[in-house]
Amino acid sequence: MKCRHCGSELKLPLVDLGSAPPSNAYLTPQTLHAPEKWFPLRVLVCEQCWLVQTEDFAQAHELFDAEYAYFSGFSSSWLTHSEHYVTDMVARFGLGADSHVVEVAANDGYLLQYVKARHIPCTGVEPTASTATSARAKGIPIVEDFFGIRLAKALVAQGKQADLTAANNVLAHVPDINDFVAGFALLLKPQGVATFEFPHLLKLVGENQFDTIYHEHFSYLSLTAVERIFAANGLKVFDVEEHLTHGGSLRVFAQRSDTGQHMVSTKVTELLQRETQAGMTTATYYSSFQTKTDKVKDDFLSFLLEAKRQGKTVAAYGAAAKGNTLMNYAGIRPDLVSFVVDRNPAKQGKHMPGSRIPIVDESQLQSAKPNYVVILPWNLKTEVMQQLEYIKAWNGRFVTAVPTLKIHS
Repeated sequence: MKCRHCGSELKLPLVDLGSAPPSNAYLTPQTLHAPEKWFPLRVLVCEQCWLVQTEDFAQAHELFDAEYAYFSGFSSSWLTHSEHYVTDMVARFGLGADSHVVEVAANDGYLLQYVKARHIPCTGVEPTASTATSARAKGIPIVEDFFGIRLAKALVAQGKQADLTAANNVLAHVPDINDFVAGFALLLKPQGVATFEFPHLLKLVGENQFDTIYHEHFSYLSLTAVERIFAANGLKVFDVEEHLTHGGSLRVFAQRSDTGQHMVSTKVTELLQRETQAGMTTATYYSSFQTKTDKVKDDFLSFLLEAKRQGKTVAAYGAAAKGNTLMNYAGIRPDLVSFVVDRNPAKQGKHMPGSRIPIVDESQLQSAKPNYVVILPWNLKTEVMQQLEYIKAWNGRFVTAVPTLKIHS
């Protein structure tokens, strides 16, 4: 396999998680009785540009189909984060009624609803029909297509150049990262700003967040790699922020290389130096990740087997993609985790891909009263533990498996 940015041959492994179906390919009552398509899940590191990437097996159209069931608007903490983003961007860049905001991967309109509420013209780009329909129901104009140079040119031809583009948790999801980034350089007005948010590879490796690896994530990103990719495709990074979302994310600010006039913040240089000092441009940095990942898998499986021996019941909360990575790598089935609770009606009544664990609404948790509730989206554990605090009434306990197994008191 060759690097999807610079074309170099990939030889350095990060981790091999065996094989799994696409993490958002939830099974309906009909597809539950049909074969599933599984793909190898291996991640390699480019030793030239240091882009970390999933080995190519699944195509984008197989991962982001009409039944795609990830809806951003079901997390209250993510909605708060998005509303704060809009407030900050409006103030920082002086956005108003004569501005145009474009969000790529607009999902269910979770972010643009706050732009629309300020009467700022906006457009969402969202390729998945299920989430695009939800966004349109909020009154948000949606272009249902994949983003890249072709679509950027079409939007510009329609007079839809952008003062601000937002791309949250999508840069990792694109198979052709050069085409995707180059599209922003075309779409921006001369003084426009593009922001990108993505989980930080430094956190993924340092805190063993292996369950954020799945086929929908084609790339795993450091600022080192992103700066190089942007520079090669007409964008210049001028600022960066660190956020706690998704276990530790970066918000990168970029401008057109040819016309942008924002001064480059010292935070960019400082973070690049921190990544270098951590060893992210050396093969050694990535060498122990497989061993740490295997320990999480083994500890989690041992916990579930011991709970079963003791006659304890275990359920899970949050039918998240990261939970599917964990479940499938550890080989978990419904005999060890009886069901998964999720607030998203689009997932309820379906089954987790691979593990085939049923997904139910919260009333099932209250009636079954399991001894343990495993929080699969561990990045939302504070929110979830507050929401489900009532399990303590029957002495239920919360469990998280990543970065290490922890049974919460």
